[in-house]
Amino acid sequence: MGTLAPKAAKVLLFCALLLLAGRYVHTYPMPMTLQQQRYLIVISEAFGVADYELFYIGAMILIDLVVTIAVYSILMRLWRCYRVKQ
Repeated sequence: MGTLAPKAAKVLLFCALLLLAGRYVHTYPMPMTLQQQRYLIVISEAFGVADYELFYIGAMILIDLVVTIAVYSILMRLWRCYRVKQ
């Protein structure tokens, strides 16, 4: 029971960081320029994906996940250093 609370806190921290990354990392609030849309279509066709919007959403989710993992690992290292100094 003593290890359940810290693990739950880490899961909640990861979920919160993922939501923040989803909110602030990608360019959804700003519309894409025509040149960016052309690049997106060319790249999705190069990967063999017919639906370029689904390709964009999948790529943004993957980028959000990578950013979340990076920030989470940095925070855990900083927390570990803080705990060792105490």
